[in-house]
Amino acid sequence: MKTITNSILTTIFALVLATGLMAQSTGLQYNRPAGKMGLNVFETPKTTDYTFDGTQIYVGGDFAIQFQGLSQTNSGDSLGELSNNFNLPTANLNIDVQLEDGLKLHIRTYMSSKNHVEAWVKGGHLQIDNLDFIDEGFMADLMQNLRIKVGMDDINYGDTHFRRSDNARAIYNPFVGNYLMDSFTTEPFMEFTYLNEGIIGVFGVTNGRLNQKPTPGDDGFVVYGKAGYDTQVNEDLRVRLTGSFYNSNDKGTRDYLYGGDRAGSRYYSILGGGNFDGRYNPRFAYQTAFQINPFVKFQGLEFFGVIESVSNGADTGGGFSQIGGELLYRFGEMENFYVGGRYNSISGEQADGAATREISRINIGGGWFMTNNVLAKIEYVSQSYDSGFDGSTLQGAEFNGFMIEAVIGF
Repeated sequence: MKTITNSILTTIFALVLATGLMAQSTGLQYNRPAGKMGLNVFETPKTTDYTFDGTQIYVGGDFAIQFQGLSQTNSGDSLGELSNNFNLPTANLNIDVQLEDGLKLHIRTYMSSKNHVEAWVKGGHLQIDNLDFIDEGFMADLMQNLRIKVGMDDINYGDTHFRRSDNARAIYNPFVGNYLMDSFTTEPFMEFTYLNEGIIGVFGVTNGRLNQKPTPGDDGFVVYGKAGYDTQVNEDLRVRLTGSFYNSNDKGTRDYLYGGDRAGSRYYSILGGGNFDGRYNPRFAYQTAFQINPFVKFQGLEFFGVIESVSNGADTGGGFSQIGGELLYRFGEMENFYVGGRYNSISGEQADGAATREISRINIGGGWFMTNNVLAKIEYVSQSYDSGFDGSTLQGAEFNGFMIEAVIGF
């Protein structure tokens, strides 16, 4: 009964906010727009349309609900039957505050998620784009191209996190699920971003922890970074290419790079019925990862790719590689419609000499932006556990079927 009540309240919350707040002006500097206007925005540019005129508070939200029609099986025929039905609605409450010129605060609260039906704070950060709050013009030449972020939030490793569904914030994701190895984590971090005429440079540090406590023997740290180039070649063609690295050391007892999303995976009640089933987390205590992301948009045709590898830092060895590619065609007067597909696979070993594990997924679907802030999606998904899971419920496992998702983001 509690879950049903929370679902109803979540739905009412989203609809009331969507009705009352969609038209408000953000008044936020260096900000990624919510809704369709934020598509294909990666690092927000060092330009802004807003002149600071006192503290501005913007309250936004996200809402998502799916109708799921999946079936599943495995070699032992031990997976339960799935019904066609609605999933639990999810919602985010987003608060952004322009504190001073070039100084902005972001906080996101998950109002309801697959893994937690109760509300709880996902995280937040302070974004610094100039230092005029210290003294007007202070280090202005440096800050013209430099951004500083500090907080407990999503770190800028790879480009997939810019297109993924963050609980209910699913409006930037052309499909319903995220990637199999979902490189997303919220950790205490300090991050420096350099942006200059298409050149991108990122360097950050974090303690690699998801739940914070000063535990002796678990005092590791992580360094990560990114380099790339993003250019609008002409009116029709945009090209972006980035490479990222992530390295954690042996002082940690667990690394959260592929297990930091506490909201849960998108496909419900599949496989073992766990809140994170459908993804793959190597669960290495410490690791080194690299991700390369090409992005090309020519008129309405759009390609986004993922080439990633992760290696276990422990003496036992092991590692995984991931490849993915999305090909979309956006059409209509304002590109309000799109169709496309995504292929994603991982392959690797948990340790040296272990069986090779292989998982693959195909998504085919499309969507309609009914307004800037409202998106409807439909997709066919098929995921299979191809090898390396002998003796478990995942041996020969697969699920497939259709998903319909409604999304509001503002």
